[in-house]
Amino acid sequence: MKNSKPYYAVIFTSTQTETIEGYSEMAVKMENLAKQQKGFIGIDSARNEVGITVSYWESLEAIKNWKANTDHLFAQQKGREQWYNWYNVKICKVEREYEFMKDL
Repeated sequence: MKNSKPYYAVIFTSTQTETIEGYSEMAVKMENLAKQQKGFIGIDSARNEVGITVSYWESLEAIKNWKANTDHLFAQQKGREQWYNWYNVKICKVEREYEFMKDL
């Protein structure tokens, strides 16, 4: 990301039900929609038994607007009703970052 000023991370951790029909399609749709939102910086995601998606935002206001997006609200409801046994959301301020990459 290489963002020089502090930004925010929304960490969404979840476990799924056995009923995941339509989940992958909705996840792609939500990622594409998030990328169009003002203040969106990026996203990282991984899923095994536990899924973790971290989205990065310029401000708390941008996160609030994303949470209130009508299509996102629908996906949230669908998740609670069908796809998730459990989830947890953490909103964190990222003060700095660094990375390592091996030369190939």
